[in-house]
Amino acid sequence: MHTNPAFRTASRAENLAFARQRGFGILMLNGVDGPLASHIPFVLAEDGQSADLHLTRSNPIARAAPGPALLAVSGPDAYISPDWYGLEDQVPTWNYVAVHLRGTLSELDIGLMKDHVDALSAVHETRLLPKRPWYSNKMSEGTLPRMMRMILPFLLLITSVDGTWKLNQNKPAEARAKAAKALAMQPDAGAQAIAALIRETE
Repeated sequence: MHTNPAFRTASRAENLAFARQRGFGILMLNGVDGPLASHIPFVLAEDGQSADLHLTRSNPIARAAPGPALLAVSGPDAYISPDWYGLEDQVPTWNYVAVHLRGTLSELDIGLMKDHVDALSAVHETRLLPKRPWYSNKMSEGTLPRMMRMILPFLLLITSVDGTWKLNQNKPAEARAKAAKALAMQPDAGAQAIAALIRETE
């Protein structure tokens, strides 16, 4: 996590809102032979105190838990050309948004697996409206329980929330505006998203 305080001004609530909206991150935990990482979807509790997730039974993290864990949630990112600032003696950099949720990962009762699957799909199906939402009860009898036997439910009890919103806050307003304008003209969706965020923080 970047240490520059200029990029660490987002509140806990803002960082949690970002993580909740993304709903996908990299879960990391120390294993016997070194760090373990897995890309996972998750559901953040309303109070921001915990995150529900699942792992395949064969995932090394599932076998290494319980223990301290980090869930890194990344947002848009973009390369910044020093030419865009209109200032002398600048260097290239990368703008991005990232939130780190630290805590303790532990396995939940297997009986909670269906509730988790339903909650996870409900969050993301709602975002697809007006598409008619998918529900697990649409599956043939016995299919979902058979598939769920391959995964296990987990809880990340969150103890700290850190966020970096690196959006050229350490540059003069005019230089930031020029960078945002250049980013907005790029074909990359990430660059355009960063441009919008720079303008929102002016």
